Amino acid sequence: MKELLKKIQAQEIEIKVIDSNIDYANYVAIDLSATHTDVLNLNLTDAKIFEAFIENHLEKNKAKVAFGGYLETRNLYKRSTVFKNTNTEERNIHIGLDLWIKAGTNVLAALDGKIHSFKNNTALGDYGPTLILEHYFENTTFYTLYGHLSLDSLTDKKVGTKVNKGETIAKLGAPPINGDYAPHLHFQIIKDMQGKKGDYPGVCSKSELAFYLENCPNPNLLLSI
Repeated sequence: MKELLKKIQAQEIEIKVIDSNIDYANYVAIDLSATHTDVLNLNLTDAKIFEAFIENHLEKNKAKVAFGGYLETRNLYKRSTVFKNTNTEERNIHIGLDLWIKAGTNVLAALDGKIHSFKNNTALGDYGPTLILEHYFENTTFYTLYGHLSLDSLTDKKVGTKVNKGETIAKLGAPPINGDYAPHLHFQIIKDMQGKKGDYPGVCSKSELAFYLENCPNPNLLLSI
């Protein structure tokens, strides 16, 4: 799968999943790993404080988009029983790529494809409105997931509708609709949906990591930010 993504990336002039007018030169990396946010003593349960932290990072670096997070072990999810409860192993390893920018920003289809499924995942800390596209390249089917969208992004969506690379397919949502996070896009590549629709884990536990490393390769292999 990794080699397939590299091959696709090499054939495309540029692949973007948010506002096409923002050049990758205006992106800056951000570290939201537990070791970093704990040192900062950052209150991650308050979306407004979290958004101010993101805005400050962008301003300090004279950037428009903050990105990162693939395979980060985070404490962002401890507030939610979706990820941390007494019955299951804690899920805190992020297996997508986050792109942090203001609510209302256009979300773009990474590649040509069709709508596989969509759903509003309403639990605290979940994706909120979510859209999943299906793609086909060199006899291989795979999927891209776009999480933390606006509620209006799901209006009039139909399974099977064709989409074109770079087409606006949604807009970023604001808290609390987006799972109650600072506005951002969770972008993930999925090899096998395992029968799921409108949702797929974006965070895994340590014991599951080997599987998800294979099933959800680094999205930056495709974006090349």
